[in-house]
Amino acid sequence: MTIWFAALLGLVQGLTEFLPISSTAHLRLVPALLGQPDPGAAFTAVVQLGTLVAVIGYFLRELLGMAKAAVTAPKSTEARLLLYLVVGTVPIGLTGLVAKRWITGELRSLIVVGSALIVVGILMYVIDRAARAERALAAMTLFDAVAIGCAQALALVPGVSRSGATICAALVLGFTRPDAARFSFLLSVPAIAAAGLFEMKDAVHQLGGGALVPLAVATLVAFVTGYASIAWFLRFLRSRSLAGFAAYRVLVGALVLALVFSHVIAR
Repeated sequence: MTIWFAALLGLVQGLTEFLPISSTAHLRLVPALLGQPDPGAAFTAVVQLGTLVAVIGYFLRELLGMAKAAVTAPKSTEARLLLYLVVGTVPIGLTGLVAKRWITGELRSLIVVGSALIVVGILMYVIDRAARAERALAAMTLFDAVAIGCAQALALVPGVSRSGATICAALVLGFTRPDAARFSFLLSVPAIAAAGLFEMKDAVHQLGGGALVPLAVATLVAFVTGYASIAWFLRFLRSRSLAGFAAYRVLVGALVLALVFSHVIAR
């Protein structure tokens, strides 16, 4: 893999990981449009480590506060949130282990990607329009954490979007848009860390002996753009809805399916 292409994939990863438009779908689509080979699920998982560092850096104070509270004040809201992050990660961990063969294989088809973009885009618009958006994170329960965690597991299907699925689930449960996004981003920390470290060996093997430099470049670019994406999106949600992202998903999904069925790009 060339350095410029690795940097481009890192840019795409950083810009799309925290927006509800599916980073995996875009990392699958961009190479196809440029006539480049699919970098694979392992490469995607490792490059996500850049966005992992971004989200840890952005929420470092909150994460440290939760860790401290777990020791000094185990019944506090911060300690409960840390527990909920752990519990909410279990569904995606179990699903990833059971369904890895399909996630890294058949489900990376552009037909699946395009269809998922459209279906989730429509659901996102409906959910966002109907959302009560009145609950804060302090009101989160164990049931909420499990429900949002199950939604995160659905994002293993390329095109669904981890942030999109978890934010929509939180909106259904009545959380405000900014708090839904905040919990979604925090919930990504253990999931991205586990996937990236687990797939590191496979990514290096798939890309050959020169894999480390492209991986490092892509991961660094993903970190910088991911941090900026988090800051922008949280500000955006204070006064705006998800309607624009829903429309974008449907349009891109329709374009993907049109290009596949017209044989412009391979499925």
